This record gives sequence, structure tokens and C-alpha cells, in this order.
Amino acid sequence: MSLPVPTPPTPAVQDVVGHLRAARFVPTVRAADADAADAAARDLLAAGVTTFEFTATTPGWEALVAGWTADHPEAMIGLGTVTSAHIAEQALTAGARFLVSPFQVPEVRPVADAADRLLVEGGLTPSELRTAANRGVAKLFPAHVGGIQYLKSLLAVLPGARVMATGGVTVDNAADWLAAGAFSVSIGSDLYRDNDVAGGVARLRARLDAGTG
Repeated sequence: MSLPVPTPPTPAVQDVVGHLRAARFVPTVRAADADAADAAARDLLAAGVTTFEFTATTPGWEALVAGWTADHPEAMIGLGTVTSAHIAEQALTAGARFLVSPFQVPEVRPVADAADRLLVEGGLTPSELRTAANRGVAKLFPAHVGGIQYLKSLLAVLPGARVMATGGVTVDNAADWLAAGAFSVSIGSDLYRDNDVAGGVARLRARLDAGTG
């Protein structure tokens, strides 16, 4: 039996994939309320970060996504923790350029396809990640469960798969994940440590440029 052929990304999806590759890291802006999320996003933008994701767990996320996509067209804004077709539809209406889920969400796939938007679908097993990677970009979550050696093992049987490592990725080890073959990494609370986003971004970029954790 022949293996399914990956669906080639459309130009619009490929454009987002290119931004994620160039960015190398995608901050997750998860906060207790919209004001805190907005402040963190402004700190990221001031530090030169233009690709990041808000999350559907933040109250008021719809207005955040809508406001940021309207006011900052230079930014590539996505929505994370997309767990249903309804949330996906709301995110796309608000202007999200890409969607991210922590696990398999087959009901979201047709919504993303109809809108010509990238869905970064989560998974942990080789089968889950193969399914997601065949659609564009897979999210290895939680990445810390298997660690970097697990990613290497996955890529040995899924050569060329675009895998975003998420969960347990820090400023200090992000470069190690990329060196192991991660397409990009998603980084959360560690980037905002000590309320110093600019410092966290600067340290992260220095490590990524050096190629070591």
C-alpha cells in the first residue's frame, strides 16, 4: 500500500510557513486577561518580534487578535489553543494568520482549508505528527516528555517533516532543539521571566545566532 502524498501548501499558507521558519521562535502570549496579553505583545513588538500567537485561553482574545491584525499589518499574528471548529472560525474572522492546536483537531482542518490558513496541529506520537506534518507544520507537544533525542528519532522516520517543538522549550535550550532538527520552537513563560521581555528576546537571539543552548 502506498503512503499518502503530503498536500502541497498553497501560496498563502507557504507564506506563513516561511515567516515561521525565518522567525525561528514563536512566542506564546498567554495571560490572565487581555490587558496583560496586550502589554506582553507590545513588549515583543518593541523587541523586534513580529511573529507570535495569542491563545484562546486568554479572556478577550478575539478583540486582541482583531485589534492587532488591524493595527499592525506587519505582524504575523496567530491564535493558539484552538480546540474546536467554533474557536477556529472566530479566530479567522478576527484576522488570525495561522491557527495552533495542542492536539489533533480534525474538525478544524476543513475550517482552516476553506480560509486558506495554516493549521499547526499538535501531536506526540509518530502517527499524529506525520498526519500534521503532511498538512504543513506539526507541533510536537509536550516536547519535554520525550526530549531532544525523541525529536531526533521522529525525524529519522519522518525526514523533512516541519516540526515545531513546544512545551519545555526555554531561552537556554531553544538552540539545541533547532540544532536537532526542529523547524521552529514555541516558547512561553521563560521568555517573560523577571518581566524583562527585551532581555529575554536578546538572550534568546544571541543563543540562536551562536547555535548553542
